[in-house]
Amino acid sequence: MNPTNMNYFSVVFCTILFSVTSSFSQEKIDKYVVGKGETVSQIAQKFKITPYEIYKLNPDAQNGLKPNSVLLIPKSNGKSNVTSSKTAKQQPKTHLVVAKETLFGIEKKYDITDEALKKANPDIEKYGLQVGQILNIPSKNTSKTSVVAKNVVVYHTVLPKETKYSIAKQYGMTIEELERKNPEIVANLAVGYELLIKGNGSKPVAKVVPAETKVVSEKHVAVSVPEPVNYIDYTVKPKETFYSLSKMFGLTQQQLIELNPALSAGVQEGMVLKVPSKSNQIASNSVKQKVVLTKKSSDIKKTLVLLLPFNIAKNGGDTISSNVNRLNNDKFLNMTLDFYSGALMAIDSAKQVGVVMDVKIFDSNEAKTTSSVASIFSDNNLANADAVVGPFYQSNVEKTASLFAQNNVPVISPLSKDTGNPMPNLYQSIVSTAVLKSAMFDFMNAKQGNVIAVIDKKKETIRKYILENQKEVKIAPLTATGGLDVESFKKLLVKDKINYVILETANTGMIKYTMNTMLGVMANYQVQLVILEPNETLDTDEISFENLTKLHLMYPSATRENTSPEAQLFMQSYRKKNKVNPSTFAIRGFDITFDTMMRLSQDKTYQETAETMITEQVENKFEYRKKEEGGYVNNGTYILYYDTDLTIKEAR
Repeated sequence: MNPTNMNYFSVVFCTILFSVTSSFSQEKIDKYVVGKGETVSQIAQKFKITPYEIYKLNPDAQNGLKPNSVLLIPKSNGKSNVTSSKTAKQQPKTHLVVAKETLFGIEKKYDITDEALKKANPDIEKYGLQVGQILNIPSKNTSKTSVVAKNVVVYHTVLPKETKYSIAKQYGMTIEELERKNPEIVANLAVGYELLIKGNGSKPVAKVVPAETKVVSEKHVAVSVPEPVNYIDYTVKPKETFYSLSKMFGLTQQQLIELNPALSAGVQEGMVLKVPSKSNQIASNSVKQKVVLTKKSSDIKKTLVLLLPFNIAKNGGDTISSNVNRLNNDKFLNMTLDFYSGALMAIDSAKQVGVVMDVKIFDSNEAKTTSSVASIFSDNNLANADAVVGPFYQSNVEKTASLFAQNNVPVISPLSKDTGNPMPNLYQSIVSTAVLKSAMFDFMNAKQGNVIAVIDKKKETIRKYILENQKEVKIAPLTATGGLDVESFKKLLVKDKINYVILETANTGMIKYTMNTMLGVMANYQVQLVILEPNETLDTDEISFENLTKLHLMYPSATRENTSPEAQLFMQSYRKKNKVNPSTFAIRGFDITFDTMMRLSQDKTYQETAETMITEQVENKFEYRKKEEGGYVNNGTYILYYDTDLTIKEAR
């Protein structure tokens, strides 16, 4: 069972976080204390400069302005605070590391080797790459540079109406990461509380809020001068939205509006927008490129290991094909065989596009807490494999990751929904429920929708989640008997926006009553029904499918409905080979295996493809995000809706 072979790619992974600051240049600038509600555009007009000049000195301003924060403003008398080109040439070039950047991306940007960058910045190999770090960029002729490393601690003062969700999103964190750094806010987020965002340190003394905005001038202020911001013109295409533009350029809606004030009236086809170039620091390479991997770019033969739980040993050594009774009764084995059949299809498909690998398939012989992984590893000289898919159980896949950790071999968990322990070479391919919920709220917020939640009394968990993390959501009042208060609900609707109605109940009567209420107001309001997780009650005969399509039922999903010619070809090929339609696990086996093989066939390591590429296969999307505590999780989600033509489509 080993169709092919390949050489080992080294995977460089950095997990320990640290921050550094660069040497300072002495220039004449102004300090400006931001007033409540002020934007970068307004401040730029006040000083008769461009927003770009402010962003040059204040990169964090791209994340939004906070009242009483201090901006560095270049003098408007012609004496720029940016060093002259002559001086700049004499100084070492530096690079400010921003969210989700990789060594590969930085080295490619400056056309330098990995060895040269690490020689100029020896702490990289010891501590890893960290947001806020200033790297010395060696010239092509020399690598002799110096940098003074210091720890930078960043705090955030909680403002009225801010939520854990909005703050975490502002700093590119998850709510879990924010709570881990600030355990005091798990129960409650208080206005005025000082949150630790980056670094380590004791809480600062409460700030004194100035009574009014002031401009303070200093003749000699030490400032760090980031590299200039590079912008390009982008013409808005048909059907593009704030959501799609934000995804494309890695900017929030507010950042897009500040760069392009005309957007405050909405996105319109044909608008010419000023946006950061894809190589620019603001975009921070955080926008991964969606690619279709159908061709190989590396001729190095590589090795893929599949660890699948056939569990042959449990049946006294009988072969799988002869054990008819077990096939009829063992659901776990049937799941494994379905996954395996999809994997074999993936191996054949990869061969057709020229990808030939040494695929080694082993029986992991696993239960929930035991497996044969250790003996397989030691008996088959697998330490230099290029990637591993499996086993199925979380504890076993973590054991596998630890065995392959020395050479940083990526281990892809194909089916486990558990969060798991942080391991630098572990890739959780199943999209978590928390990510799906977050993606749904991100979509509705990007559309500037008016979000209303109808939650029955038995769904207190989701009510608590919304109250704590989505405070902008309006919760519809219920009657004394627990039904929807229709008149109060109607008062929450807004005419000039799309009204997203989140319905969280398993009660058939409440579902029908809420849907009928929404259908009744459609003449005067734009309304759309939303669920955050699967609801079996909606699939019963008592709920009108036609009404669900009229209300364009929308939901987040880890898989999609794919009717493309490529997907149809896969379905036909699978039926021809296996005499049945592919199950969910068969499609999963194909998607995971084919995606892994195609990533390995690129002229990059698997880790580099995970950090720079978003891929889609038959049903699944793979958009890996590096976790702060170690390892990677898949954020590949779809926002789907029922259309009136009785099909399921992807929302844009």
